[in-house]
Amino acid sequence: MEIAGRKALVIGAARSGIASARFLVRRGAIVALNDRKPLTEWSQAALDLKTEGVGLIEGDPPSWLLDQVDLVVVSPGVPTKAIPIRYADRRGAEVIGEVELASRFLRGRTVAITGSNGKTTTTSLIGEMLKDAGLNVQVGGNIGKALISMIDSSRDDGWNVVELSSFQLETIVDFHPAVAAVLNVTPNHMDRYESLFDYAAAKHNVFRNQTPSDVAILNADDEIVSSWANGLRAHVVRFSVARELDDGLFLRERELVSRTKDGERVLMPRDEMRLRGTHNVENVLAAFAAGLACGAAPDSLRDTVRRFQPVEHRLEQVGEINEVRFVNDSKATSVDATMKALAAFADEPGKVVVILGGRGKQAPYAPLIELIKAGVRKMILIGEDAKTIEAEIGTAAPYEHAADMHDAVLKSFAAAEPRDIVLLAPACASFDMFESFEHRGRVFKEEVRRLKEETATETQRRRDAEDD
Repeated sequence: MEIAGRKALVIGAARSGIASARFLVRRGAIVALNDRKPLTEWSQAALDLKTEGVGLIEGDPPSWLLDQVDLVVVSPGVPTKAIPIRYADRRGAEVIGEVELASRFLRGRTVAITGSNGKTTTTSLIGEMLKDAGLNVQVGGNIGKALISMIDSSRDDGWNVVELSSFQLETIVDFHPAVAAVLNVTPNHMDRYESLFDYAAAKHNVFRNQTPSDVAILNADDEIVSSWANGLRAHVVRFSVARELDDGLFLRERELVSRTKDGERVLMPRDEMRLRGTHNVENVLAAFAAGLACGAAPDSLRDTVRRFQPVEHRLEQVGEINEVRFVNDSKATSVDATMKALAAFADEPGKVVVILGGRGKQAPYAPLIELIKAGVRKMILIGEDAKTIEAEIGTAAPYEHAADMHDAVLKSFAAAEPRDIVLLAPACASFDMFESFEHRGRVFKEEVRRLKEETATETQRRRDAEDD
């Protein structure tokens, strides 16, 4: 793909758009970076691109500009049905996403992971597996580095392990992963997609350019994902936590097992995993499948899983105050993810005080009801969708509204009893109150740290008073 001399418009001035604009201008393109936000709200990294020759345009891009460009690079957060994008497409411009642009220059082979839940944990684990196996590997995409920022460090003999969202997969054309996995498809981003079918179709795109020499990894327990097996050209590997498979990876009692036509192998005991919950067994099975597909030795993969800790913002143990544990699952931005988080603590001796709410995705909250009735002591509701959550599941457990994260942590701790868990698992996006789910998780952790210090100070004050 020739870049020099092309007139390019990059829409979206966040991480992906900044990386795309920098990549294009440094290779000789004439580049404009656009975002609907006013320039006063752009990041400094975006504004600094002006010194490299990138034009900065706030608001909707003008029609005269759309008439001139021959390449439009769409950031994941920008709907492809937006009027400026459709206009540019009709005028004959090539419209692609950052992932597609990057894939045309990326060296080495790619492992692509997508799904409604579990992407970050599985991607991070696969990256560690391949690194520990002695392979050259880099990790990015929807986590860490934008894929386009990985081009210069890519190698012909290396692996690129990439987390991909449905938004990123909407705009691929020739992107071709050697190994691709779909972990699950559950209602998510219904504020962007017209139906679950449309959302699933975006996920399915990860397989569109695979060949019989590639590997497709599918969750056999997911009705939508498992239905794709017969239509794929790649070699299909299934995984399951619900039943034994004639060919694939599965959970049998307390053991993770791989079975092929050549025989059966116990990969590892479940009890050796540091990751909690059945959903993480799914993630580990998918990661094993990917690691084996890349040629890593089973013993090496097992050793990596034994050491692997939960990633930040994913059932992350934050601290303990007066026998109350605090857990950060800010990455639980969908109802299904919150269900998995609650299920992970079903066998705990105490109950859960759960912090729910944020910017909703127009998915029903009703699936949470049974888990909340069974294991939740109280719900603390925050954000734009707090009233909606109250209306849909307010009868499942006592609830209380909180003004912000500081208030939510205080009220959660007040509601908890010894051996309980305060769980941030919002079932919503973060953008009503925070920059991202990472920002939300960091604020939660900071509030817990502050509360721990204040509690310790108060405890010491009382002891000193008693000594007097």
